[in-house]
Amino acid sequence: MLVAHYLGMLHRSLDATATAFRRVAEAHGDEPDVDDTCRYLAVLADRQAAALRPFVERYGEEAEDEPDRLHSELFRGTREGPLALLRDLQDLYLMASECDIAWTLIGQAAQGLRDDGLVATVAGCERDTHRQVAWLRTRMKQAAPQVLVVVR
Repeated sequence: MLVAHYLGMLHRSLDATATAFRRVAEAHGDEPDVDDTCRYLAVLADRQAAALRPFVERYGEEAEDEPDRLHSELFRGTREGPLALLRDLQDLYLMASECDIAWTLIGQAAQGLRDDGLVATVAGCERDTHRQVAWLRTRMKQAAPQVLVVVR
């Protein structure tokens, strides 16, 4: 059953995304909303990983390196300089989007498997992922004019 491939990919993506949220919170602690919200969004990713565990135990987990390759290309650590916050948020957005589409695909598999528990878990975790993506998009929109237009 190939669902184990996506369960493994999602699990690793969630762990990497939670870590990245925490690193961005630490690096941009001078922005109170970024610090607090990124720490909260990291907890959401941790909760999603925990919610996924029973299904990993049921269906297995293939430890592919795909999320690691993606995340190492995207998030090599926080940046410095005027574009730092905007670029770090953009990386987080792409990482959260990876989780979002993986949840969607696992949700489709859950329906095919007729696994009501996994369907319910996906629904709850998708809400959290949508919250992450929406905040990141909004915060990037807020930061973009000042970062990209204001002459320093």
